[in-house]
Formats: sequence, C-alpha cells, structure tokens
Amino acid sequence: MSVEQPLWSALRAYRILTMLYAVLLSVFGREKYDRPWVAVAFLAVMVVWTLATLPKVSGAVACTKRFLGADLTVALAGILLTPLADFEAQQVDGPTLSSIWTAGSVLAFAIKGGWRWAAFASTFVALANIVERGHPSRDTFHNVLLVWVASIAIGYVVEVARASERTLARALEIEAATRERERLARDIHDSVLQVLAMVQRRGTALGGEAAELGRMAGEQEVALRTLVSSGLVPTTRVSEDAAEGAVVRSVEVDDEPSDRADRDLRSLLAPHAGSRVSFAEPGAPVLLAPVAARELAAAVSAALDNVRVHAGENAQAWILVEDWPDEVIVTVRDDGPGIPEGRLAQAEGEGRMGVALSIRGRLRDLGGTAELVSVPGQGTEVELKVPKVSRGKAGSAR
Repeated sequence: MSVEQPLWSALRAYRILTMLYAVLLSVFGREKYDRPWVAVAFLAVMVVWTLATLPKVSGAVACTKRFLGADLTVALAGILLTPLADFEAQQVDGPTLSSIWTAGSVLAFAIKGGWRWAAFASTFVALANIVERGHPSRDTFHNVLLVWVASIAIGYVVEVARASERTLARALEIEAATRERERLARDIHDSVLQVLAMVQRRGTALGGEAAELGRMAGEQEVALRTLVSSGLVPTTRVSEDAAEGAVVRSVEVDDEPSDRADRDLRSLLAPHAGSRVSFAEPGAPVLLAPVAARELAAAVSAALDNVRVHAGENAQAWILVEDWPDEVIVTVRDDGPGIPEGRLAQAEGEGRMGVALSIRGRLRDLGGTAELVSVPGQGTEVELKVPKVSRGKAGSAR
C-alpha cells in the first residue's frame, strides 16, 4: 500500500466532518445573518459538492488539477460571500461560511503536489481572508499564517514520504536481484565452471590440440567467473569457422534496452575479461547514451585488438573504468613491448588507420578524446574520455 494512501483517507473524513461542522455552525448562528438565503445557498452547494466529489479525493490519480481548481474556487467563494450574508462580518472576527472546510481544499493540494502546490493554494486562501475582513486583525493574520505554514509542512512531509517509498522499492528490487544472482552463481559454479575447469586440466594433461581446447576452456572459466561476480551475464555464443579452422567468439546481450535508454557500459566491456584481460569496474552502473556506450566499447575492442596483434597473444591487458560526474574514462593498458617513436605516423602514412579511425575517430565524434602513451619496453596505455552529455555527432543521435 502506498504510504500516502492513509492521507487521502484522512482527507475524505476531514472534508465530511468539517462540512457538518460548517453547517451546524451556521444553523446555531443563523440569527446573525442579514441575508440568510446567501448562507443557505452556499451551504447547500458545499454539501452537494463535498459528497459528490468524495471519489476525487480517494487517490492522487483521481484528484486532477481541474478538480483542485474547482474545489479551491468553492472554498474561496465561501470566504468572499460571508460579508454578503453577514454585514458585520468585517467588523467582528468570526467564522466564514466555509469555516475550516477551506483547509481541506488546501490539504488536497498539499497531498497531490507537495509543498509548492500547498503554498500556491494557501496563498489564495490568505488573500481571500484579508479581502473578506477588509481591515484584518491580528487574529486574521494569525489564522492565515497558521494555514499557510501547516499546509506547506504537510506537503513537504508528503514529498519525503514519496521519496522514501521509491527508495524502499528500489532497495527491495536490488535485494531480490542480488538473491537471484547468488542463486544463479551457485548453480553455475556447481555445473558449468566445474566442467570448464575439468576440461582445462584434462586438455593440459593430454597436450596437442587438446591443450589448446583446455586453454580456451580456462579463458571461458575466468570470463564467466567475472561476469557472475559482477552480475553482468550476457549470453555468449561460440561458433567454429570451418574455412579458417579458428574459433570465433561473439557476444549477444539478451533483452537489449531501447535506443533511447541509457546503457550500462560495464555490460559491454565485461565480456572482454579473461585469463589475459583484467577488468576493473565501479560498483554502480556506468550509464551513457546508447550510441556513446557502443562507440566507446568499440574503441576499447580496437585497443585490445592492437594489443593482441602488436604485443602478442601472451601479453596481459588491463581495462579500468572510471565514472566521474561529467565524464567517463576508460583506460586500456598492456605489458607489451610498446610502440616505437614515430610508428603511429608511419602506420597512418601506410594507410593503416586502426588508431586514427577506430579509436581516435570514434572518440572525436563523441566529443571526447583518446590519448596514447607508449614507452618502448614498458607497454602501452590508451586513455579514452567521453563526456556524459556528448557534444559530438554520435551523441546527437540519442
């Protein structure tokens, strides 16, 4: 049940009780009215309106802006019509025709829209009371201020309650997802991971082609352990290219978000983790626009391809993801021999545009930068920076 639903129930009861109070107050004080028919007409309208609109104050959905405006109009009419029914109302402090029923209208604003809406409605009620009194007394200002402060306070409490409810719901979702992830991790550990570990051991012991199969099983085991531990478990597909005799690994992500939803960069980079690629990520989602996330992931893939081609199959690589308030930084580092000075310029002259287009070109289109630092004999480091609000062509496609 919503935390604010009891407030709507209390408001319905308040409107009925204050309606009866206003009617009884006018009945017992009928001798003071110079124009009783004005009081009778307004009270009849107020009673019919209160009873007919009870469904409108049953919840936030039913309580529309149009209803709130009409309800406030009825409350203000009760205040402003008081001098027409009682000529001495401006000289003697006394209740208005609507009496404390007016506060119910202000409370509806507070529960529906929070403290700002409450301040809006109570301001109109305050002005109407000042106009009705003509020469407002200290008691008038006291009552006006009391309604204004109380309604704003209730509106603020409602906003806090709604925020707490959303936080609780999110916490319950995370708890349920964590339990499910732990259950899947246990099942995978008891089945798939143990089989992969056994294949790795047997393949290494047999040697030859079986050793290569064991090595690949070991890589898959490490990658799967990384995905399970981080909660990012995309579906992987391994297919064999008969013509080349090579194993081609591709990653498919089920239930891919729509093009308008932000993507978690971690889910795109986690499949790269393996026995020779370490992946370090933040604990929270790293959200980017879909195009920016895909292009940044493609640039990381290009950097890892360069590691495999130029640093060798046995080179170790590290991927580090940093999520800053205004930008995302991904660093790809390896322990290879490094790039000789002038080699990149030479490669571009030869028409090899891997770094220029696959990495720097992608980052440039996103409004980001790609910096490459390489020291011969000490490996290579590629730092990719992408702003959270992309300024490039790709970002505009969001």
